[in-house]
Amino acid sequence: MSLVVHCQNQQEVDYFWEKLSAGGEIVECGWLKDKFGLSWQIVPDVFLELIQDKDQEKVERVMKAMMQMKKLDIADVERAARGQ
Repeated sequence: MSLVVHCQNQQEVDYFWEKLSAGGEIVECGWLKDKFGLSWQIVPDVFLELIQDKDQEKVERVMKAMMQMKKLDIADVERAARGQ
């Protein structure tokens, strides 16, 4: 079982990441395990919007950027979407 936290901004991503990963394990791609071993994914809403874009190249850039992250960074994901 795993849970997803939808975040509207980087401040929320940072807050939930810090609180839920304390005493737990940081995994990758926005995933972590809390101190009880429960899996969480901390996801900015903008990421979900970007991976549903009709521009497949944009989606691939966003996914590639995400795969290199532990905690998702909205600014980096948006730069990848723009091809930067």
